[in-house]
Amino acid sequence: MMTHWKALDKDALRRRVGSMDQIAGIRLVELADGRERPGRAAMVHTGSGFEFTVLIDRCLDVAAASFCGQAMGGRSKVGDAAPQYYEHDGKNWLRSYFGGLVATCGLINVGAPSARSAELGSGLHGRIGNTPAQNLSIVQEWRGADYVLQITGTMRETTVFGENLTLTRTISTKLGETRFWIHDVVTNDGFNATPYMLLYHCNIGWPALDEGACMISPTRRIAPRDDAARDGADEWGSFSGPIHEYAEKVYYHEIVPDDEGWAAVAIVNGKPENAGLFGACVRYRPEQLPRFVQWKQLGEQDYVVGLEPCNCGVEGRDVDEAHGLLHTLAPGEEQHVDIEFGAVTTQHEVARLSTAAAAVKPEMTDSYLDFVEKPA
Repeated sequence: MMTHWKALDKDALRRRVGSMDQIAGIRLVELADGRERPGRAAMVHTGSGFEFTVLIDRCLDVAAASFCGQAMGGRSKVGDAAPQYYEHDGKNWLRSYFGGLVATCGLINVGAPSARSAELGSGLHGRIGNTPAQNLSIVQEWRGADYVLQITGTMRETTVFGENLTLTRTISTKLGETRFWIHDVVTNDGFNATPYMLLYHCNIGWPALDEGACMISPTRRIAPRDDAARDGADEWGSFSGPIHEYAEKVYYHEIVPDDEGWAAVAIVNGKPENAGLFGACVRYRPEQLPRFVQWKQLGEQDYVVGLEPCNCGVEGRDVDEAHGLLHTLAPGEEQHVDIEFGAVTTQHEVARLSTAAAAVKPEMTDSYLDFVEKPA
């Protein structure tokens, strides 16, 4: 009978393979087709059937992720694009928006472009997601009984006479995992206090998203962004199949963390005819990212739900500034952020998520101003 590697300890496993990438590893590749050229990527596989691709020249964002061949993140019709194709004017950020499981937005603006964001050289969702990583470090090594896979790099958002911010990102996982972790550190390397906005655009697509799928979330309060979202607001957590000319709906949530300070939000599709039970989960710490946005877009080909932990809104820098909601980093100050992404594949996981969500009764309010706290 064949022995599965899970039944072997470290030494027994090492005796059976010449290189650990036979089971799990990171492979660096160059993207060579169309507008993705000449981008670089890191392809990660953990040995469990969990795989994901990190775009080195796009903020170490995660372009694709899958478990046993089933996609977790939605992919846009734009596809991958190298950073030189970035257009910051207005909403042209969308012309190089690959979707993916993680697309980082910020650091000077998140959300709608405005005259102020244009003055700062930033349009929709900012520049950081089109910034290449430098000081790249790849780790593939045993640490005790764990075989660790890790990618680290730093992105700089800076200009002469202006902001000097860095985002240092570490993405890590290990042999046998069906999840990965992001640890980000945003640092003000300048000598002036600098406002910053940060949002993680976590895009869940088919087959996790489909007719009959649901959003499992410990939401205490929820507010529609506009009239389009108010229409059908009671169905914020349920989903249909693709709808022709669907108008996007955006909701602000107040998410309740567990006793350890983590909040978990998932999209789960439990219909057997849609590849069985499958979903994707995002866990984050509200003390680090105090706001949460749900982007519900059920259009044809633009069929995705965004789960978006953040420290800001999505109506643009001007709006947050007017409400006194902009977060600021003092000179030399750092902000640490921790997020976990994983596949949901068992009834036990669904029950655990559902129990936490059921303990909180969501209340619909008119505006996120009813529950968003101003920065200290």
